[in-house]
Amino acid sequence: MRSKRFEVLENRPVNQDGFVKEWPEVGLIAMEGPNDPTPSIKLENGVVVELDGKARKDFDMLDYFIADHGINLEKTEEVMAMDSLQLARMLVDINVTRADIVGLTTAMTPAKITEVVSQLNVLEMMMALTKMRARQRPSNQCHVTNVKDNPIQIAADAAEAALRGFDEQETTVGIVRYAPFNALAIMIGAQVGRPGILTQCAVEEATELELGMKGFTAYAETVSVYGTEPVFMDGDDTPWSKGFLASSYASRGLKMRFTSGTGSEVQMGYAEGKSMLYLESRCLYVTKGCGVQGIQNGSVSCIGVPAGVPSGIRAVLAENLIAAMLDLECASSNDQTFTHSDLRRVARSLMQMVPGTDFICSGYSATPNYDNMFAGSNWDAEDYDDWNIIQRDLKIDGGLRPVKEEDVVRVRNKAARAIQGLFKELGLTEITDAEVEAATYAHGSKDMPDRNVVEDLKAAEDMMARGTTGIDIIKALYRAGFEDVADSVFKLSKQKVAGDYLHTAAILDKDFKVQSAVNCPNTYAGPKTGYQVEGERWEEIKNINNAKSPEDY
Repeated sequence: MRSKRFEVLENRPVNQDGFVKEWPEVGLIAMEGPNDPTPSIKLENGVVVELDGKARKDFDMLDYFIADHGINLEKTEEVMAMDSLQLARMLVDINVTRADIVGLTTAMTPAKITEVVSQLNVLEMMMALTKMRARQRPSNQCHVTNVKDNPIQIAADAAEAALRGFDEQETTVGIVRYAPFNALAIMIGAQVGRPGILTQCAVEEATELELGMKGFTAYAETVSVYGTEPVFMDGDDTPWSKGFLASSYASRGLKMRFTSGTGSEVQMGYAEGKSMLYLESRCLYVTKGCGVQGIQNGSVSCIGVPAGVPSGIRAVLAENLIAAMLDLECASSNDQTFTHSDLRRVARSLMQMVPGTDFICSGYSATPNYDNMFAGSNWDAEDYDDWNIIQRDLKIDGGLRPVKEEDVVRVRNKAARAIQGLFKELGLTEITDAEVEAATYAHGSKDMPDRNVVEDLKAAEDMMARGTTGIDIIKALYRAGFEDVADSVFKLSKQKVAGDYLHTAAILDKDFKVQSAVNCPNTYAGPKTGYQVEGERWEEIKNINNAKSPEDY
């Protein structure tokens, strides 16, 4: 006979997840792998001749790049001589400020920084992350996609997402040739919801760069780096080529961050027997060496790999912390769905939500997950109320705000009409009043009429062939009667000339003023310091729509 309790437990959602025992030889170990190198460094005439137990003559291309570009050599011998446990305690000590310690953390080698964070439990990592986050105020980023690549729906969803509090928004495509329309739709919709939102379209790198240079996007992040040489070579890339691409974006005034995450090397079959966290630390040092302001990490699309091994979710938090220790903006994933368990997905997100990161999610789905073209998110549009109530319960700022239904309907309708007017002025495919009406009230693409995909793709190609740029978009919006939206897109374009939002962890407020680690640095130094949820923001978080007042009874 079977235990009926065990029969019940076997059918719980969490037991549909995949779990594996550690297998260090192939990299299936989250942290503290037995094959990880021992921290070391040797300098001769200012040149690194030994890095983490490896002589320069034996360096692979990542070792060369990290040794020559990724480490603050001024303090490296000092910090390498310090006890790792002592350094770990400095991370959680409120009497040691971020400014005090960041000069040391950026001077560590990859093996050293991995050893330091491995001394911490998850609570201690969260305490350290509270202090080490680059920007004072935490924020959030979302995905705005749909399975039909419907630009009217994208514009409406982007407007709602902006109203709900997302400071950055990202789209992608099902059909590559739809990219220009999707990029325009998310940019225009977002500016309707709240001026100053940064948007991007994640596609093949050359196309993504072209869209940015034409003024259709404001930032990029799907520029992936990896922790072993064979994975780089598999993608026909090197740290130098990634650095060149990063400079191409920056030279055109486009904010950008790299993407990495624990588990990618295991997934590609090239982990070289090292732990996931150690290899991820190498990715972060490559990012630092390229001069890139930030990173999207936290396993991201590889989350199923660390989530299947012991301490894997702890390792994900550890990689976010390492990013902050290297003085990088951290968009801390909470991205791709990885579990059947609601309890487990919330537990994974609290690691970043409670301490706050520069972007708690780098992909909260602003649509239902059936429309999420990034393989589904850990959070989607059906979780908005849960997220807002968790903020309220814990008095934390997760970047979102409660909204009124009438306000959402209003901005969705305006965004749909704006994209309708833009398409008409540019001579693109027709957007009907029926489509505008559907997008105004839609939950997802199941609520939207089908479009003529062939004609849309022809129109998108024609628009690109005509050399249409952001200036043409601004003029068309103005002619269509959306002067305020045109003004917002114009101000966003001016930011690319000024370049101020290229600074670490930069976002724009509704007045297009930059908030970054330069002018709004994290000043946490213990209780009642740093960012506090108070005043107008606390009133906003408290006043969820279904909270009753005494007069309601």
